[in-house]
Amino acid sequence: MASLGLSEREQAGCRRLLELLDTEELLALTDTVTNRLVHPESRQEAIHAIVLYSRSVEELLKRKKVYREIIFKYLATQGIAVSPSCEKHVLIDHVKQYWSGHLTTHASASGEKKTQAESHEDSQKSQQDDIHNLGEEFCQWFFELLNSQHPMGVKSEETWGPQHFWDDAKMKFSYNTLEKNMEEYVGAEMVSLRLLSLVKEEYLLFNPNLHASGLKCAMSPHGLVLVAVAGTVHRGNSCLGIFEQVFGLISCPIRENTWKIKVTSLKIVGQNALEPGMQLERPSIKYESNQLQELYDGKELTVFEPQKF
Repeated sequence: MASLGLSEREQAGCRRLLELLDTEELLALTDTVTNRLVHPESRQEAIHAIVLYSRSVEELLKRKKVYREIIFKYLATQGIAVSPSCEKHVLIDHVKQYWSGHLTTHASASGEKKTQAESHEDSQKSQQDDIHNLGEEFCQWFFELLNSQHPMGVKSEETWGPQHFWDDAKMKFSYNTLEKNMEEYVGAEMVSLRLLSLVKEEYLLFNPNLHASGLKCAMSPHGLVLVAVAGTVHRGNSCLGIFEQVFGLISCPIRENTWKIKVTSLKIVGQNALEPGMQLERPSIKYESNQLQELYDGKELTVFEPQKF
């Protein structure tokens, strides 16, 4: 039976990569990918289920349980040399290129030289791709961890808490159901607890749209990464409406490859807030990258107003 979203070459590559995981890690990954609906009795059954139910290479490799070290080790076994300091999203990009046939184990020494302008353009595109990959990886991690706090959610090995926010983190939360409401919170503890209560006490689940127009990312001149994501909000079997959340991320200077939330703005629009006859539009981000950068004030990190839907 063919996988839902992987080519035959990708399936074969995933199987070889997954063989590098310990049995316990394989079973835990199977639970996550299949939402505990499949109970394999062997390593091969676990690998088969993971490959079968993974919709894309990115979705699988960006899982927390597929460690950066595993991807690095896989590339090494395939004869692809990469820097040991490469971040996970860079390693994933190498794997994707390798499986698509665009990357070989021996770099060509006879390639044509590029002009300075072409090299600069490629460098800018590569940087933007890196920022987008970082934003996508962050959103997948954030919402997977937040949703795991739901009483009926699949529990995460990682702990939710203020450690994922800077001490002076700020949050604006607006929601429009029957009437408009706005809340503001300051401090890692308060921001963390308010987000937690949405899932744990109000039983909401967030389904981000990490494709096409659902995700926009940018970086300010000061190194603040801005991530804007749109999606749908659910409770039980009901879709309650749509949401947009913007994050301002700053890297931790003492922990490599670690980004913490400095500011965030969350807006939820319920279906019952729409005027009669209006349809719930597809969740998407209206900001352009340059507009995202304008949300950052060079003198002070401010919490920005949520985008109107």
